[in-house]
Amino acid sequence: LTGNPVTVDVFDEPQPGQITHIRLAQDSDLVLIAPATAHTIARLALGLADDMLTTLVLATRAPILIAPAMNPAMWTHPATQAHVQTLMARGVEFIDPTYGVMACGDEGWGKIADTPTIVEAVERRLKRTNELKGVRCLITAGPTYEPIDPVRFIGNRSSGKMGYAVAQSALERGAEVTLISGPVALQPPAGAYLIHVQTAEQMLQAVLEHFEACDVFISVAAVADYRPERVYSLKRKRSERAWTLRLVPNPDILGTVAPRKGHRLVVGFAAETGKAIEYAREKLLRKGLDLIAVNDVLEPESGFEVDTNRLTLLYADGRIEPLPLLPKRIAAQRLIDAVVQLLRTRARSDMSDKSESP
Repeated sequence: LTGNPVTVDVFDEPQPGQITHIRLAQDSDLVLIAPATAHTIARLALGLADDMLTTLVLATRAPILIAPAMNPAMWTHPATQAHVQTLMARGVEFIDPTYGVMACGDEGWGKIADTPTIVEAVERRLKRTNELKGVRCLITAGPTYEPIDPVRFIGNRSSGKMGYAVAQSALERGAEVTLISGPVALQPPAGAYLIHVQTAEQMLQAVLEHFEACDVFISVAAVADYRPERVYSLKRKRSERAWTLRLVPNPDILGTVAPRKGHRLVVGFAAETGKAIEYAREKLLRKGLDLIAVNDVLEPESGFEVDTNRLTLLYADGRIEPLPLLPKRIAAQRLIDAVVQLLRTRARSDMSDKSESP
Protein backbone atom coordinates (compact mmCIF):
# COMPACT_ATOMS: atom_id res chain seq x y z
CA LEU A 1 0.00 0.00 0.00
CA THR A 2 2.77 2.48 0.88
CA GLY A 3 5.19 1.44 -1.84
CA ASN A 4 7.92 1.01 0.76
CA PRO A 5 9.87 -2.23 1.19
CA VAL A 6 8.68 -4.57 3.93
CA THR A 7 11.50 -5.80 6.14
CA VAL A 8 11.13 -9.17 7.79
CA ASP A 9 14.57 -10.55 8.56
CA VAL A 10 16.96 -8.69 10.83
CA PHE A 11 19.63 -8.94 8.12
CA ASP A 12 17.45 -7.58 5.30
CA GLU A 13 19.29 -4.72 3.58
CA PRO A 14 16.99 -2.97 1.08
CA GLN A 15 19.72 -0.35 0.79
CA PRO A 16 23.26 -1.76 0.77
CA GLY A 17 25.48 -0.61 3.59
CA GLN A 18 22.62 0.26 5.94
CA ILE A 19 21.77 -1.71 9.07
CA THR A 20 18.03 -1.83 8.63
CA HIS A 21 16.80 -2.24 12.20
CA ILE A 22 19.00 0.66 13.35
CA ARG A 23 17.90 2.91 10.49
CA LEU A 24 14.24 2.16 11.11
CA ALA A 25 14.67 2.69 14.85
CA GLN A 26 16.31 6.06 14.35
CA ASP A 27 13.93 7.27 11.63
CA SER A 28 10.70 6.37 13.45
CA ASP A 29 8.49 9.01 15.05
CA LEU A 30 6.50 6.22 16.72
CA VAL A 31 6.58 2.43 16.80
CA LEU A 32 3.18 0.69 16.67
CA ILE A 33 2.99 -3.06 17.30
CA ALA A 34 -0.45 -4.32 16.28
CA PRO A 35 -1.44 -7.00 16.84
CA ALA A 36 0.85 -8.07 19.66
CA THR A 37 0.61 -11.63 20.93
CA ALA A 38 1.40 -12.77 24.46
CA HIS A 39 4.64 -14.23 23.11
CA THR A 40 5.69 -10.93 21.53
CA ILE A 41 4.89 -8.98 24.70
CA ALA A 42 6.95 -11.43 26.75
CA ARG A 43 9.93 -11.14 24.41
CA LEU A 44 9.79 -7.35 24.50
CA ALA A 45 9.57 -7.31 28.30
CA LEU A 46 12.60 -9.60 28.56
CA GLY A 47 14.61 -7.45 26.17
CA LEU A 48 15.22 -10.21 23.65
CA ALA A 49 16.74 -9.20 20.31
CA ASP A 50 16.39 -12.14 17.94
CA ASP A 51 14.38 -10.72 15.02
CA MET A 52 13.63 -7.48 13.21
CA LEU A 53 10.88 -6.36 15.59
CA THR A 54 12.69 -6.93 18.89
CA THR A 55 15.98 -5.45 17.69
CA LEU A 56 14.16 -2.38 16.38
CA VAL A 57 12.33 -1.89 19.69
CA LEU A 58 15.57 -2.12 21.66
CA ALA A 59 17.27 0.40 19.39
CA THR A 60 14.53 3.00 19.07
CA ARG A 61 14.05 6.08 21.23
CA ALA A 62 10.63 6.76 19.72
CA PRO A 63 7.37 6.26 21.65
CA ILE A 64 6.09 2.67 21.51
CA LEU A 65 2.42 1.71 21.32
CA ILE A 66 1.29 -1.91 21.66
CA ALA A 67 -2.16 -3.24 20.74
CA PRO A 68 -2.48 -6.72 22.31
CA ALA A 69 -4.57 -9.47 20.76
CA MET A 70 -4.97 -12.87 22.39
CA ASN A 71 -7.29 -15.29 24.16
CA PRO A 72 -8.90 -13.79 27.30
CA ALA A 73 -7.23 -16.35 29.56
CA MET A 74 -3.85 -15.46 28.09
CA TRP A 75 -4.45 -11.71 28.47
CA THR A 76 -5.45 -11.98 32.13
CA HIS A 77 -2.72 -14.49 33.00
CA PRO A 78 -0.41 -13.13 35.74
CA ALA A 79 2.66 -13.67 33.55
CA THR A 80 1.24 -11.55 30.73
CA GLN A 81 0.12 -8.82 33.11
CA ALA A 82 3.55 -8.80 34.75
CA HIS A 83 5.17 -8.29 31.35
CA VAL A 84 2.70 -5.48 30.60
CA GLN A 85 3.59 -3.77 33.88
CA THR A 86 7.31 -4.12 33.10
CA LEU A 87 6.90 -2.48 29.71
CA MET A 88 4.69 0.28 31.10
CA ALA A 89 7.33 1.08 33.70
CA ARG A 90 9.71 1.68 30.78
CA GLY A 91 7.29 4.12 29.16
CA VAL A 92 5.62 1.77 26.67
CA GLU A 93 1.91 2.45 26.19
CA PHE A 94 -0.83 -0.09 25.56
CA ILE A 95 -3.98 0.26 23.49
CA ASP A 96 -6.09 -2.00 25.62
CA PRO A 97 -7.91 -4.95 24.06
CA THR A 98 -11.68 -4.91 23.95
CA TYR A 99 -14.36 -7.36 25.04
CA GLY A 100 -15.57 -9.72 22.35
CA VAL A 101 -15.79 -13.19 20.87
CA MET A 102 -12.45 -14.70 19.87
CA ALA A 103 -11.70 -16.89 16.86
CA CYS A 104 -11.72 -19.90 19.19
CA GLY A 105 -15.23 -19.05 20.38
CA ASP A 106 -14.21 -17.83 23.85
CA GLU A 107 -15.65 -14.52 25.01
CA GLY A 108 -13.85 -11.91 27.10
CA TRP A 109 -11.16 -9.24 27.15
CA GLY A 110 -8.47 -9.84 24.54
CA LYS A 111 -9.91 -8.77 21.20
CA ILE A 112 -7.66 -6.23 19.49
CA ALA A 113 -8.94 -2.66 19.56
CA ASP A 114 -10.68 -1.58 16.36
CA THR A 115 -8.77 0.34 13.71
CA PRO A 116 -10.26 3.80 14.46
CA THR A 117 -9.30 3.40 18.13
CA ILE A 118 -5.74 2.46 17.21
CA VAL A 119 -5.45 5.35 14.75
CA GLU A 120 -6.80 7.78 17.37
CA ALA A 121 -4.28 6.49 19.92
CA VAL A 122 -1.42 7.00 17.47
CA GLU A 123 -2.57 10.52 16.59
CA ARG A 124 -3.02 11.47 20.25
CA ARG A 125 0.42 10.15 21.14
CA LEU A 126 2.14 12.03 18.33
CA LYS A 127 0.35 15.28 19.15
CA ARG A 128 0.98 15.32 22.87
CA THR A 129 4.77 15.01 22.96
CA ASN A 130 6.27 17.74 25.17
CA GLU A 131 2.94 19.51 25.73
CA LEU A 132 3.89 19.78 29.41
CA LYS A 133 7.61 20.35 28.94
CA GLY A 134 8.87 22.44 31.85
CA VAL A 135 5.63 22.00 33.83
CA ARG A 136 6.21 20.66 37.34
CA CYS A 137 3.46 18.27 38.44
CA LEU A 138 2.99 17.15 42.03
CA ILE A 139 0.79 14.04 42.23
CA THR A 140 -0.40 11.96 45.17
CA ALA A 141 -1.44 8.33 44.76
CA GLY A 142 -2.47 5.23 46.66
CA PRO A 143 -3.97 4.78 50.12
CA THR A 144 -2.69 5.82 53.52
CA TYR A 145 -2.30 3.37 56.39
CA GLU A 146 -3.07 4.63 59.88
CA PRO A 147 -1.47 2.32 62.48
CA ILE A 148 -3.41 0.84 65.37
CA ASP A 149 -0.51 -1.23 66.68
CA PRO A 150 2.58 -2.80 65.07
CA VAL A 151 0.35 -5.34 63.27
CA ARG A 152 -2.96 -3.64 62.50
CA PHE A 153 -3.89 -0.48 60.66
CA ILE A 154 -6.86 1.42 59.24
CA GLY A 155 -6.68 1.69 55.47
CA ASN A 156 -8.78 1.55 52.35
CA ARG A 157 -8.99 -0.44 49.12
CA SER A 158 -7.07 1.97 46.90
CA SER A 159 -4.50 0.18 44.72
CA GLY A 160 -2.79 3.35 43.51
CA LYS A 161 -3.37 2.38 39.86
CA MET A 162 -5.23 5.58 38.99
CA GLY A 163 -2.66 7.87 40.55
CA TYR A 164 0.25 6.02 38.95
CA ALA A 165 -1.52 6.17 35.58
CA VAL A 166 -1.94 9.94 35.96
CA ALA A 167 1.76 10.28 36.80
CA GLN A 168 2.69 8.16 33.78
CA SER A 169 0.50 10.23 31.47
CA ALA A 170 2.00 13.49 32.75
CA LEU A 171 5.50 12.12 32.19
CA GLU A 172 4.61 11.13 28.64
CA ARG A 173 3.62 14.75 27.96
CA GLY A 174 7.05 15.95 29.09
CA ALA A 175 6.16 17.06 32.63
CA GLU A 176 8.53 16.91 35.58
CA VAL A 177 6.66 14.66 38.00
CA THR A 178 7.00 14.29 41.74
CA LEU A 179 4.88 11.34 42.88
CA ILE A 180 3.99 11.03 46.56
CA SER A 181 2.80 7.47 47.03
CA GLY A 182 1.13 5.62 49.83
CA PRO A 183 1.83 1.89 50.27
CA VAL A 184 1.15 0.14 46.94
CA ALA A 185 2.43 -2.89 45.03
CA LEU A 186 3.13 -1.11 41.74
CA GLN A 187 6.17 -0.45 39.61
CA PRO A 188 6.90 3.29 39.81
CA PRO A 189 6.69 5.25 36.55
CA ALA A 190 10.13 5.68 34.99
CA GLY A 191 11.31 9.27 35.32
CA ALA A 192 9.16 10.27 38.29
CA TYR A 193 10.71 11.48 41.54
CA LEU A 194 9.09 9.06 43.98
CA ILE A 195 8.41 9.76 47.66
CA HIS A 196 7.06 6.92 49.81
CA VAL A 197 4.77 7.67 52.75
CA GLN A 198 2.52 5.60 54.99
CA THR A 199 0.16 7.91 56.87
CA ALA A 200 -1.98 10.93 56.02
CA GLU A 201 0.19 13.19 58.17
CA GLN A 202 3.32 12.00 56.36
CA MET A 203 1.64 12.64 53.02
CA LEU A 204 0.62 16.14 54.10
CA GLN A 205 4.18 16.99 55.14
CA ALA A 206 5.53 15.71 51.81
CA VAL A 207 2.94 17.74 49.88
CA LEU A 208 3.74 20.90 51.86
CA GLU A 209 7.44 20.38 51.23
CA HIS A 210 7.00 20.21 47.44
CA PHE A 211 3.87 22.30 46.83
CA GLU A 212 5.61 25.66 46.49
CA ALA A 213 7.77 24.38 43.61
CA CYS A 214 4.94 22.83 41.56
CA ASP A 215 2.83 24.27 38.75
CA VAL A 216 0.11 21.61 38.90
CA PHE A 217 -1.07 19.65 41.94
CA ILE A 218 -3.21 16.57 41.29
CA SER A 219 -4.52 14.92 44.45
CA VAL A 220 -5.44 11.37 43.44
CA ALA A 221 -4.58 9.59 46.71
CA ALA A 222 -7.35 8.01 48.77
CA VAL A 223 -6.32 9.54 52.08
CA ALA A 224 -7.80 8.04 55.25
CA ASP A 225 -10.24 10.52 56.80
CA TYR A 226 -9.61 9.25 60.33
CA ARG A 227 -6.78 7.74 62.38
CA PRO A 228 -6.70 6.03 65.79
CA GLU A 229 -6.34 8.51 68.63
CA ARG A 230 -3.96 6.11 70.33
CA VAL A 231 -1.33 3.92 68.66
CA TYR A 232 -0.33 0.88 70.72
CA SER A 233 3.41 0.18 70.91
CA LEU A 234 2.78 -3.56 71.25
CA LYS A 235 0.26 -5.81 69.54
CA ARG A 236 -3.04 -5.73 71.36
CA LYS A 237 -3.93 -9.31 72.26
CA ARG A 238 -7.23 -10.89 71.42
CA SER A 239 -9.79 -11.16 74.20
CA GLU A 240 -13.53 -11.79 74.52
CA ARG A 241 -14.19 -8.23 75.61
CA ALA A 242 -15.40 -5.55 73.23
CA TRP A 243 -12.77 -3.08 72.10
CA THR A 244 -13.71 0.52 71.41
CA LEU A 245 -11.31 2.25 69.06
CA ARG A 246 -11.55 6.04 69.22
CA LEU A 247 -10.79 7.80 65.93
CA VAL A 248 -9.80 11.41 65.32
CA PRO A 249 -9.90 13.34 62.01
CA ASN A 250 -6.86 13.33 59.76
CA PRO A 251 -5.66 16.56 58.17
CA ASP A 252 -7.41 17.54 54.93
CA ILE A 253 -4.48 17.67 52.50
CA LEU A 254 -6.37 19.25 49.61
CA GLY A 255 -8.17 21.63 51.94
CA THR A 256 -4.84 22.70 53.43
CA VAL A 257 -3.01 23.55 50.21
CA ALA A 258 -5.84 24.71 47.90
CA PRO A 259 -6.31 28.10 49.63
CA ARG A 260 -2.64 28.91 49.00
CA LYS A 261 -2.58 27.74 45.38
CA GLY A 262 -1.82 31.15 43.84
CA HIS A 263 -0.91 30.58 40.18
CA ARG A 264 -1.03 26.80 40.50
CA LEU A 265 -3.59 24.52 38.92
CA VAL A 266 -5.16 22.32 41.61
CA VAL A 267 -7.04 19.14 40.69
CA GLY A 268 -8.90 16.91 43.12
CA PHE A 269 -10.44 13.44 43.06
CA ALA A 270 -13.62 12.25 44.74
CA ALA A 271 -14.54 8.59 45.19
CA GLU A 272 -18.21 8.65 46.15
CA THR A 273 -21.14 6.32 46.74
CA GLY A 274 -24.38 7.87 45.54
CA LYS A 275 -25.02 11.54 44.61
CA ALA A 276 -21.45 11.56 43.30
CA ILE A 277 -21.82 14.66 41.10
CA GLU A 278 -23.55 16.64 43.85
CA TYR A 279 -20.89 15.82 46.44
CA ALA A 280 -18.04 16.48 44.01
CA ARG A 281 -19.48 19.86 42.99
CA GLU A 282 -19.71 20.88 46.64
CA LYS A 283 -16.09 19.81 47.22
CA LEU A 284 -14.94 21.69 44.11
CA LEU A 285 -16.56 24.94 45.25
CA ARG A 286 -15.71 24.64 48.94
CA LYS A 287 -12.02 24.05 48.29
CA GLY A 288 -11.67 26.37 45.32
CA LEU A 289 -10.40 23.71 42.91
CA ASP A 290 -9.87 24.19 39.19
CA LEU A 291 -11.05 20.69 38.33
CA ILE A 292 -12.29 17.60 40.12
CA ALA A 293 -12.62 14.03 38.83
CA VAL A 294 -15.35 11.98 40.47
CA ASN A 295 -16.34 8.34 40.26
CA ASP A 296 -19.00 6.26 41.96
CA VAL A 297 -17.16 3.28 43.42
CA LEU A 298 -20.39 1.28 43.61
CA GLU A 299 -20.62 1.15 39.81
CA PRO A 300 -19.34 -2.11 38.28
CA GLU A 301 -15.69 -2.01 37.14
CA SER A 302 -15.26 1.54 38.45
CA GLY A 303 -13.11 2.44 41.41
CA PHE A 304 -10.80 0.44 43.61
CA GLU A 305 -8.85 -2.73 42.77
CA VAL A 306 -9.85 -2.80 39.08
CA ASP A 307 -8.10 -1.65 35.91
CA THR A 308 -10.99 0.48 34.64
CA ASN A 309 -12.71 3.63 35.82
CA ARG A 310 -15.67 5.79 34.88
CA LEU A 311 -14.80 9.41 35.65
CA THR A 312 -16.81 12.59 35.40
CA LEU A 313 -14.79 15.80 35.16
CA LEU A 314 -16.26 18.88 36.84
CA TYR A 315 -14.70 22.27 36.04
CA ALA A 316 -14.68 25.46 38.09
CA ASP A 317 -16.56 27.25 35.29
CA GLY A 318 -19.50 24.85 35.65
CA ARG A 319 -18.75 22.48 32.77
CA ILE A 320 -19.36 18.77 33.30
CA GLU A 321 -17.58 16.21 31.12
CA PRO A 322 -18.68 12.60 31.66
CA LEU A 323 -16.24 9.97 30.42
CA PRO A 324 -17.22 6.41 29.48
CA LEU A 325 -15.87 3.35 31.26
CA LEU A 326 -12.20 3.33 30.27
CA PRO A 327 -8.99 1.57 31.21
CA LYS A 328 -7.37 3.67 33.91
CA ARG A 329 -4.46 4.42 31.59
CA ILE A 330 -6.83 6.01 29.08
CA ALA A 331 -8.87 7.78 31.76
CA ALA A 332 -5.61 9.28 33.05
CA GLN A 333 -4.78 10.52 29.55
CA ARG A 334 -8.18 12.20 29.31
CA LEU A 335 -7.59 13.88 32.67
CA ILE A 336 -4.20 15.17 31.55
CA ASP A 337 -5.87 16.36 28.32
CA ALA A 338 -8.10 18.50 30.53
CA VAL A 339 -5.11 19.80 32.51
CA VAL A 340 -3.32 20.75 29.28
CA GLN A 341 -6.39 22.65 28.04
CA LEU A 342 -6.76 24.52 31.35
CA LEU A 343 -3.10 25.53 31.26
CA ARG A 344 -3.47 26.74 27.66
CA THR A 345 -6.58 28.73 28.52
CA ARG A 346 -4.81 30.32 31.46
CA ALA A 347 -1.77 31.15 29.32
CA ARG A 348 -3.97 32.82 26.68
CA SER A 349 -5.75 34.79 29.38
CA ASP A 350 -2.45 35.95 30.87
CA MET A 351 -1.22 37.06 27.44
CA SER A 352 -4.46 38.94 26.81
CA ASP A 353 -4.19 40.73 30.16
CA LYS A 354 -0.62 41.77 29.40
CA SER A 355 -1.54 43.10 25.96
CA GLU A 356 -4.33 45.22 27.46
CA SER A 357 -2.12 46.66 30.21
CA PRO A 358 -1.00 50.27 29.60
